Parts: sequence; C-alpha cells; structure tokens
Amino acid sequence: MNQIAQDKKRSLIRNWSISLGFDAVGFTSATQPSEPGERLKEFLKNGLHGDMGWLETNAEKRKSPNALWPEAKSIIVLGLNYGPNRDPMEILSMPNYGAISVYASGKDYHDIIKKKLRVLARKIHAKFEAEVKLFVDTAPVMEKPLAEAAGIGWQGKHTNIVSRKYGSWLFLGEILTTLDLSPDEPGSNHCGSCERCINICPTDAITGPYRLDARRCISYLTIEHKGPIPEEFRTAVGNRIFGCDDCLSICPWNRFARHTTTEELLPHIEKIWPHLDDLILLNEEEFREIFSGSPIKRLGRDRFLRNVAIAIGNSKNPSYVEKLKTLLPEKSPLVRGAAIWALKYLLSKEDFTSLRAKHITHEQDSYVLSEWG
Repeated sequence: MNQIAQDKKRSLIRNWSISLGFDAVGFTSATQPSEPGERLKEFLKNGLHGDMGWLETNAEKRKSPNALWPEAKSIIVLGLNYGPNRDPMEILSMPNYGAISVYASGKDYHDIIKKKLRVLARKIHAKFEAEVKLFVDTAPVMEKPLAEAAGIGWQGKHTNIVSRKYGSWLFLGEILTTLDLSPDEPGSNHCGSCERCINICPTDAITGPYRLDARRCISYLTIEHKGPIPEEFRTAVGNRIFGCDDCLSICPWNRFARHTTTEELLPHIEKIWPHLDDLILLNEEEFREIFSGSPIKRLGRDRFLRNVAIAIGNSKNPSYVEKLKTLLPEKSPLVRGAAIWALKYLLSKEDFTSLRAKHITHEQDSYVLSEWG
C-alpha cells in the first residue's frame, strides 16, 4: 500500500478518535519486540506481582499481541486524559478525610473507554472491512509498552506512562486490527536524571528506575491485595483508602498537564474529600449505593472498611473509638482485624487491655487473635 493511502487511513482513524473524546492516538505494529515480555517474566519469577495471579495466568498471551491474536497486523493505542483539577497531595495532610486515587474519583474509566472503543472499532470495521478487537487494562495486553511503541509517551521511572502533553494522567485503550497501518515513531524517554517518583514513594515500592515491587505499593495493598495489609506498611498508608497518586503527582511533566474535559471522569464531590466518619459504618447496601458506577465498588465493602479503619488508626483521633468498637462483631476478619489495630493506636494501654479481655473469644480466627497482641 502506498504511503498516501496509509496516511489517509491513519488520518481518518485519528479524526474519528478525537471526535469520540480521546486525547491521544498512536499506531504501532502488532509484532512487538520481546523485551517487555522478558521483563514481565522476570517480574513474575521474582514474585513481585503478589496476589495478582491473573498476571501469571495470562503471561504467555501478554508477551506479544500476536500471541493473543496471530492475525492482527496493527494496534491503535488511545489515550484519555484524566488530569485532576486539584492537587492530589493536598488531602494527605487532612487525616480525618480519606484519600481516593484520582482515577477513581469519577465514573469507572473501563466503562467510559470501552464505549468509545466500540464506536471506533465499528467505524473501522465498516469502512475498511477489517477485523477488530478492543482492549482496556483488564485484558492480557501490555498496554504501557504498546503506548510507548505507538508514540503516546514513555514509561517513566515509576513504570507508568508519561506524556509531554498530559503528564502522568492518561488512561489507555487499544484496538487490535487486521488492517495494515504504518507505525508511529516510538516515544522517547524524557525522565533524565529525575528520581522524584522513586524518592516520594511512602513504602519504597519503586526499588529502582523502572522497577516496581507491587507487594509494597499502596495502590496494590489497598486495591488488589485480598488479605490484611502487612503491619509494616500500615502507618505509611496514612489516610489513603483507595490507591495512591504520590509517584504520579510528583512528576515534573505534570506542569504541562491539562484538566480532563471528559464529564464522566470529573470527580464526584463525595470522592474528593470523603470524611472517614461517614465511611466507617457503611453497611453493604450503602456501600454499593454510594460507589455504584465507581471502580471502588469492585473492591467490596470489607476490603474498603479495612482501608478506612487503618486510615482512622493513622488519624490519631480518639473520637472514632466508639464507631470502631461497633466493627468488632463483624464477620469479616479483615474488618475486625483492622479495627483492632486502629484501636491500639487510639486507646490507652489499659483501655485496650480491658477491651481485649471483653471481646476475645475462642471463635476468633488466628489473624484477629494476632491483632489483639
């Protein structure tokens, strides 16, 4: 196919993408180098993925887009800006409020991006009679290396995508297609000697440039991790009740970032500065109602209350004691254990000893027993 025809196809797809609300569009080949797959293999071999067994399950498919779909020739990578209209770090100095990651303060981006991708995929299929498959980050696609290959940006030292235009605030989606499209130039790295994202990490989860130990990452611990948050990290969690934006927020390239204009991604007021007092007593129905259409809903009430209780313990505010006590009969050991840990911080030694004597029973599981000390 001659270059003029290629350029027309790419231009048309780019225009469609922008009209649908995507902020960045790039093209790359479905045949990708093996290096990202080898890095993933090493990551999994060292157990750095923690509870995220789905990474290991689909590891072979993740190694290469052609391993996922051999007929694919090209990949269209789309970026959607979710830049915040506030400083995400501000809430960290407000211990009575829960910090929710910027990406989860609006509607679930998976649903938003999938809708846009479906429309774009249908247009491509109808116009060019090409087969298409669309993906968001729940699919076995290594989207950050693909975004770099398509010129969307580069993987920063925090391992996330950085854009010269949008900083660290881009959601990604991909369309694999049998349509043959010429690739864009790969993104070039502009991190230089900067290591702010490494130095700011509260739990030292970024063990070196471009190296992440997910087991230490607060986003992993508060979202992906299904068990109790290890005690060595609880104080560092602070008031973060869903995710962590520290390494993203500190990136100097954010000075060029823009606020999102996608209405569905604009923050719901209750998710900007939610008061811990309003969250600690949520029952199942209330939790589902408040976080309907939010990524937080997938976390489930018990893991969410685990996070809220730890934030309350870190608040050093004794006014929460009575509400924490109401969690001690909870069925979930995650909730009970986190509540007990928080009470240790908010009660005197004598009062905590008295509480322990009243509530400990032979029916308590080993995790909760250990939390009593």
